[in-house]
Amino acid sequence: MSDRTRPTTPSTSGAGELFQIFRDGRARTRSELGESTGLARSTVAARVESLLAVGLLRPAGEAASTGGRPPARVEFNPAAGVVLAVDIGASHATVAVADLAGTILSSATEAIDVADGPEAVLGAIEAEGARLLDAHRSVPLLGVGIGLPGPVEHASGRPTNPPIMPGWDRFDVPGHLHESFPVPILVDNDVNLLALGERASSWPAVDDLIFVKVSTGIGAGVISGGSLQRGAQGSAGDMGHVQVPYSHDSPRQPGDERDLEAVASGSALALQLSEAGLAASSSRDVVELVRAGDATAVAAVRQAGREVGEVLATVVNLLNPSVIIIGGSISRAGEHLLAGVREVVYRRSIPLATQHLSIVSSNTGETAGVLGAAILVLHRVLDAPSVDALAAR
Repeated sequence: MSDRTRPTTPSTSGAGELFQIFRDGRARTRSELGESTGLARSTVAARVESLLAVGLLRPAGEAASTGGRPPARVEFNPAAGVVLAVDIGASHATVAVADLAGTILSSATEAIDVADGPEAVLGAIEAEGARLLDAHRSVPLLGVGIGLPGPVEHASGRPTNPPIMPGWDRFDVPGHLHESFPVPILVDNDVNLLALGERASSWPAVDDLIFVKVSTGIGAGVISGGSLQRGAQGSAGDMGHVQVPYSHDSPRQPGDERDLEAVASGSALALQLSEAGLAASSSRDVVELVRAGDATAVAAVRQAGREVGEVLATVVNLLNPSVIIIGGSISRAGEHLLAGVREVVYRRSIPLATQHLSIVSSNTGETAGVLGAAILVLHRVLDAPSVDALAAR
């Protein structure tokens, strides 16, 4: 019988549930654990010892004595293992190693072309991941989390009809990487991971949040009630393919039925500016023109924000988020995109939905994706059943 399927013994069964208490980072004594859980002293002692044995807990000194020998405290040990976190974009990939608290220990970003196909891109990821992990050989790799710039069937980790990823459709990403990294491998849409990363780093107390990425494409990661929402097939948040409602103050014609991505993405803006005689072929060119103060580029990005706002206004009325975060490459052009979004959302959404709504720029920049990827895999490998299995080995 394998380690993964071996039943837990009475001394370790339930260790995973006990471990979840320590993930807040606070040290506790065995007595405190007994009082808070209602478990017998012997049960607490057995479970704590099993968690100490596998390294997930560590001694944390002594608590203040109330008479007699001071009681020993234990705490979560984030250094007991590492996870590999990967954020793959259209033209770059960031690979990072994180500890079990989600702290990024090391990272590297390199240029890639996702259109080169899965074997080439994942080969580069494997090589960079192995290089980074070499510095952490003393602790086990517990899992790998990956974000892809397209729709992903979360249950299988396979991309599904990704528009900017030729050759990736239904490719078995976890199966391919498992040959190099024989640990749990979780794959998700990159915007979902951006939402997880941004929430963890900047909005940990917010349970209703939407992250909108405006880059080569447009997508949203939706956290509602504290949980990431993927929908029935994993396509939740695909707002880039929503037809933009017509507005009388829009420069578009009334019969324009293009979707949001065709109107306001970095690719659409680059085409628009190129047709206006400017040197623009990518999102980066658009951002550089705006930063250089080109009036045509500034106006185009501001209008793109309004178009995003037209779609987001409906989303706000439906989901009533507390925070909307605007990120992606086009958001780095300054406040123009954000200003356009705010202008329309606050005007078109119902007052009850906007009275406490914050619409802000991303704070985490290029680290949000890998942070979200780390959180994704930590949720799996440190959940109660996984910890029980580890403690039973």
